[in-house]
Amino acid sequence: MLKYQLDFNFLLFLFSLVGVWINRRHYLMVLICIELILLSLNLSFLLLAIQFDDSFGFLYSFFMLTIAAAESSIGLALIILYYKSSGNIEVINKFSLKS
Repeated sequence: MLKYQLDFNFLLFLFSLVGVWINRRHYLMVLICIELILLSLNLSFLLLAIQFDDSFGFLYSFFMLTIAAAESSIGLALIILYYKSSGNIEVINKFSLKS
């Protein structure tokens, strides 16, 4: 059963990497795909911590969730600032918050 769960996490990780590669011109989709990458890694850590009865895996996944939440809040704040300055959130040529 663990093999199927780890295979699912690996496929979720690969689909997220492909999503980052395909949607690299749209900031919000890249942010969502990065969150999916972190979630698949986090789920793998939790599964292996349960399998090997290791409390450090639970602790590490908790810290990873905290860092992912901070990363998404900072990313969304940057996207909002970029939208206010340019009017859209698609990448044209460069990323600049200057007016």
